Amino acid sequence: MNAADRRIALITGANKGIGLEVARQLGKAGYRILLGARDHARGVDAAKTLQNEGIDVRYVAVDLSDSASLKATATDIEANEGHIDVLVNNAGIAVQGDGLPGVTDLDVVRQTFETNFFGTIAVTQALLPLVKKSAAGRIVNVSSGLGSLTLNADPDWDYAAVKITGYNSSKAALNMFTVLLAAELKDLGIKVNAVNPGYTATDLNGHSGHQTIEEGAAETVRIALLPDSPTGGFTSTEGVDPW
Repeated sequence: MNAADRRIALITGANKGIGLEVARQLGKAGYRILLGARDHARGVDAAKTLQNEGIDVRYVAVDLSDSASLKATATDIEANEGHIDVLVNNAGIAVQGDGLPGVTDLDVVRQTFETNFFGTIAVTQALLPLVKKSAAGRIVNVSSGLGSLTLNADPDWDYAAVKITGYNSSKAALNMFTVLLAAELKDLGIKVNAVNPGYTATDLNGHSGHQTIEEGAAETVRIALLPDSPTGGFTSTEGVDPW
């Protein structure tokens, strides 16, 4: 296949959990996978796992806190791949000590925002020129139902008691970034959406979620693969989620 015709997907935080499963499923759908991770050894090991499954994949360094590293990665991808068709912003953290707004240490909130919000903006800005080179660019931001203002305000919501200041607020900010970026790029045909993966058993929550990793990856993969997806949306496997 000509390099210009090859479909390429980059997934951040893809060395484990939902990110790794999204990489696996997009790889099985025929995409060349750029497996983004901060930790080199873990990223390389994850890429080898997918290679052993017959997936066309290579590790790329993605450290959301290091602008020089992001720039170097973008330069590498431009030289060796030429473009990105799908960017999945999956990397995210939950910090120990996060909790109610009246008592949570501001350093915990700032640390959470550095990855979940500012880091996502940083990697998107670094890679956006490559997405613009795609004939049908897609950006999928992995958010959370905890980022929904509407659901957080509903006392009858299943997770109404989960008032985690840094995490919830960072995902709400990510949702706003999704809406703004979708509006900015709509005339270029680049579709930008946020996804609520659901409460999935991952390291992030001590594997307390009730969904499997495969179930948690499903909506991100679906939105990434839609031939003519909407833009500026927020969805889950249950349908459209409220902002």
